[in-house]
Amino acid sequence: MIELHNIDCIEYLKTLEDNAFDLAIVDPPYGLGKKPTTGGGGKNTQSEKWDYKWDNAIPTDEYFIELKRVSKNQIVWGGNYFPFLWDKSCRGLITWDKMVYIPSMSQVEYAWYSLDKLPQLVKINNNDSNRQHPTQKPVKLYEWLLMNYAKEGDKILDTHLGSGSIAIACHNLGFDLVGCELDKEYYNAACKRLKQHQAQLTMF
Repeated sequence: MIELHNIDCIEYLKTLEDNAFDLAIVDPPYGLGKKPTTGGGGKNTQSEKWDYKWDNAIPTDEYFIELKRVSKNQIVWGGNYFPFLWDKSCRGLITWDKMVYIPSMSQVEYAWYSLDKLPQLVKINNNDSNRQHPTQKPVKLYEWLLMNYAKEGDKILDTHLGSGSIAIACHNLGFDLVGCELDKEYYNAACKRLKQHQAQLTMF
């Protein structure tokens, strides 16, 4: 079952019991503003297309406290930007090689994983011209995460749904998901994207 909510994730997390989810896979703001598309200065087509006000600051410590409370384990994209996560040594680093090399954009992204697991490298192409969100990640990347870090029957949480790639991945692999997205336009686009994907699968 896939549940998507247009809600502030902190408000939602506070309604949950401890360990309500088996695994949280989240991609919160990194606090970079337009830096991901400009390399720190200048302009390009990506920086002109999107509004990056939502990425001006990282989440508060309260967010991470609640996230860890309601989920047994966590995968946090951009974990290298969040000092709160590094309260102890952790080998659980996931490196995503985007396989798209643009001088003004990062060639890799890192995710922090809560368990002491050997670091992993995954290579999945991020060249998607049909983007609905500036930080949209491939469905195949989320499928890889689920296949390597989730167990059958796990309930998954995403606090920053964005384009909804994780919802499609969970649908494809049969995982229950609850996703939260504060921005109404991104939420509507993610819901539409999921419904279109489900309809295509039904047709074939």
